[in-house]
Amino acid sequence: MAEVITNEKQGGKSRQSKKRIGIDMTPMVDLGFLLITFFMFTTNFTKPNVMDLGLPAKDPNPTRTDNIVIDQRNQITFIIGENNRIFYHQSNEKELTEAGLKETDYNGMNVSKIISQAYAKAPKKEIFTVIVKPTDDSNYKNFVDMMDNISIAKKERYGIAEVKPWEKKVYENVIK
Repeated sequence: MAEVITNEKQGGKSRQSKKRIGIDMTPMVDLGFLLITFFMFTTNFTKPNVMDLGLPAKDPNPTRTDNIVIDQRNQITFIIGENNRIFYHQSNEKELTEAGLKETDYNGMNVSKIISQAYAKAPKKEIFTVIVKPTDDSNYKNFVDMMDNISIAKKERYGIAEVKPWEKKVYENVIK
């Protein structure tokens, strides 16, 4: 509340005295906290971003696919490494060497072009599969970039797997 303080002189000539006005700011502090609390409870700070994974529809007549082996020419494997590095190969356990594990980057459309080139060379295009294998040192952003590149290449058959021990051995030799 406002309070008016006056000083009166006694005796002598009477002059109009100056009045000091003092304002009590205590209720304003309460109002400020109420407004801050109101806006904190009614605002959305950030909305979660969700990435859609294209999952296949449930087949009414399922067939067993346990014994299907995908030839290395019908697949391409990407290993997501540390420091925004990505490697790829189309080899099996016996044929993979350090020279066969090639490196590319996320700049431009490199990964999409590699997928498209491997698809063009695949003998059975209907079962062509992209395999993504993130290492323990990779980050989530690189994984999302890889999934975006698969989407850009318009490939619907892909898998996410762990790095096999024989791939990890070659990968570790290449990054040294």
